[in-house]
Amino acid sequence: MNIAIIPARGGSKRIPRKNIKQFHGKPMIAYSIEAAIKSGCFDKIIVSTDDQEIADVALRYGAEVPFLRPENISDDHATTMDVMQHALNWCNEQQWNVELVCCIYATAPFILPEYIKQGLQTVYDENVEYAFSATTFPFAIQRAISLNEKGGVSMFSPEYANTRSQDLEEAYHDAGQFYWGKASAFLAGKPIFAEHSKAVILPRKRVQDIDTLEDWELAESLFSVI
Repeated sequence: MNIAIIPARGGSKRIPRKNIKQFHGKPMIAYSIEAAIKSGCFDKIIVSTDDQEIADVALRYGAEVPFLRPENISDDHATTMDVMQHALNWCNEQQWNVELVCCIYATAPFILPEYIKQGLQTVYDENVEYAFSATTFPFAIQRAISLNEKGGVSMFSPEYANTRSQDLEEAYHDAGQFYWGKASAFLAGKPIFAEHSKAVILPRKRVQDIDTLEDWELAESLFSVI
């Protein structure tokens, strides 16, 4: 059995009710649920939430909400791995034979079914523990700078101060959309960003982290033109 687990707690502080806030005419979480359904990869699509309003929205868009998440893994300190392990342990209690599981974030309006499929195929073909969405940094990270409390500038990697950007190694970051993995890997708490994982590379125009109001506004603008 392959399942999707969409974490969606109700206590977002920087963007209140972020998971069900209207984004181009639909609750934000609807995009993740609909992409999971359209991918055809899953026997079950479960939303893990502590919030009844989020649960009601998730049900309306076709997901299942078979439990409400306990308070101890619904605060600011709970990790995605905590949520995944709780959901998988619940599945084991139901005697479901879960082989592969995909964590899909609820704030991923740019997610596409074809990339979810690609992640699944990567786990099968490469026999890795995880496959996750990633994209390139738009600027050479070796040229990153920091500012001290007085506004003074220093380079993180001064050894690259005179290196041409085209000669620097390209760097990638987590796209924050999905994380396919073996159920056994999640239950064992194996790290995702490690040698036993592969990245599914997305174009930068389909990636926007949404943690602040500025992020939200950027995402709305980008969504309008892709």
